Amino acid sequence: MTVERVAEGRARGTHESTIFAVIAAVSLGHFLNDLMQSLIPAVYPLLKQELGLSFAQIGVVTLVFQGTASILQPLVGLYTDRRPLPYALAAGMGSTLLGLVLLAHSTSYRPVLIAVALIGLGSSIFHPESSRVARLAAGRRPGFAQSFFQVGGNVGSSLGPLLAAFVVLPNGQSSLQWFAAVALVGMGVLTLVGNWYRREGGKRALAGKVRGETPNLPAATVRLSIAVLLALMFSKFVYMASFSSYYIFYLMERYGVSVGVAQTGLFAFLASVAAGTIVGGPIGDRIGRKRVIWVSILGVFPFSAALPFVGFEANVALAAASGLVLASAFPAMVVYAQELVPSRVGMIAGLFFGFAFGIGGIGAAAIGMIADRTSITQAYYLCSFLPLIGLLAVLLPDLRRKH
Repeated sequence: MTVERVAEGRARGTHESTIFAVIAAVSLGHFLNDLMQSLIPAVYPLLKQELGLSFAQIGVVTLVFQGTASILQPLVGLYTDRRPLPYALAAGMGSTLLGLVLLAHSTSYRPVLIAVALIGLGSSIFHPESSRVARLAAGRRPGFAQSFFQVGGNVGSSLGPLLAAFVVLPNGQSSLQWFAAVALVGMGVLTLVGNWYRREGGKRALAGKVRGETPNLPAATVRLSIAVLLALMFSKFVYMASFSSYYIFYLMERYGVSVGVAQTGLFAFLASVAAGTIVGGPIGDRIGRKRVIWVSILGVFPFSAALPFVGFEANVALAAASGLVLASAFPAMVVYAQELVPSRVGMIAGLFFGFAFGIGGIGAAAIGMIADRTSITQAYYLCSFLPLIGLLAVLLPDLRRKH
């Protein structure tokens, strides 16, 4: 063995270690980012009452917010695959800060749309870049890193309804600006992450290329696999949008509960999503990501099918079970796709996070229109069949066998 190969092996060993502190930092950033973003759907009842918005207009608000992120995220990821921007994470958090302050002072429909577009811009920068950092810091544990990174966002999202119920609703729309302090903390944390990224990111990216984990699959198979994954994400995120945007209204209409009680139901669902996210990646590292994807999408159907026909407590319990099972899919999907196209980690992260935002926004708008024409209860019944799309997972190749 030559001296050069020994040196190369030592370098690879150094850069294949898992840097937990960096993964924890981007997870904290994800927590703060999604905490602020989750305030948007959580204050929909307040905006609907104060500004006289219809369900369709609320759907458009979600569409603008998530659509902005959807369009820009793959482009951000593609650009930074070629030209990394270590401090883009902090800049994205700054855009979220501006949008949140504007939303706090919006007195009509148009400023609300501008505000949520700014917050969507922040997401379009944050998600592909932070997912890339998590991947670089993961070493040989990409599933764990992706799950730990994503669970920060899920926990932040789950706390949004509680903060809306106990902080924003009692104090009014203007109290949203108090959360600017959260954005400032996030900018500080992400600046530290940027420092590490600037020092170590290039070395770790090179070590990943040297390691060479590309599965030897035909290009047509890779394209088909990406298409199947996007179809499964359509099922997952449209169904998720029915909860994040309308579950509060559904519980109020179906069971006659108060806004506060309905907010706790949404919290139960989002908390279960956080729990499901943290287990999906590590399990995929052990048993294979295809199995996790298969079970987590199709396995939701028994819960979704029963949900429209039970009482309030059982409904919340079934919603929580659905969130737990469904959420385990996304970390596995992202890492699976990155293993299909390892030279485009940022672009894949941007594509998948962007598609998740975009399809969730389109789904929210469509569900809103259905609810306006029929009822929110009928809209939920129609959404209960979406998990059956999970049958398409049978078309995915087993990458464990390929490796």
